[in-house]
Amino acid sequence: MDEQQDQLHQEENIQPIIDLGSSLIQTERGTIYVLTIVGQIEGHQLLPPTSKSTKYEHVLPLLAMIEESGQIDGLLILLNNGGGDVEAGLAISEVIASMSKPTVSLVLGGSHSIGVPLAVSAKTSFIAPSAAMTIHPVRLNGLVIGVPQTFYYFERVQERILQFVTANSAVTREAFTKLMLQTGELAADVGSVIYGEEAVELGLIDRIGGLSDALGRLHEMIDEHKK
Repeated sequence: MDEQQDQLHQEENIQPIIDLGSSLIQTERGTIYVLTIVGQIEGHQLLPPTSKSTKYEHVLPLLAMIEESGQIDGLLILLNNGGGDVEAGLAISEVIASMSKPTVSLVLGGSHSIGVPLAVSAKTSFIAPSAAMTIHPVRLNGLVIGVPQTFYYFERVQERILQFVTANSAVTREAFTKLMLQTGELAADVGSVIYGEEAVELGLIDRIGGLSDALGRLHEMIDEHKK
């Protein structure tokens, strides 16, 4: 009987990892929910089945559950993504930024394009030394109507991203805009790629570190939050 219960418990722990790339860490210091945001952020349009994606309709209710749960003390977000749908990425970022519980993000590998707001949305952000972040202007796939209103729309979306990033990190508006519009940095595009140390120097990310650093900081924040 005990063996069957243990097996069921293991299956309960494994299934969220398979379905959502998430897991629950329970220790004497507190309970941490680990959420991974990988691949492309999928928005209103379905990505091909061959693409690795994070679906915003899965993540948003999950974040609401974490915020309201009396059993979860903090959230660790592991990031390794290539950007994706702008509005979906901003929606996830806004929810994380508005959470009252301790939140820590850790960029591993890379968090590009709309992944930048996701990385800064947590209360404390970390980046691995080798991790990269690509900052570039908003772009749109598919049909683009060549009228002034289209460019005005791009400007407004760009401004939303700019305001969010500067409000949730220490990077200045001027520095972020310069990185976004820099030429010669990317072979066939406008924008910049920055790495761990540079991201921290610019104030975009709070600290250099790895998993143990991120977990250590999250436990500190949980202790402060409980007091």
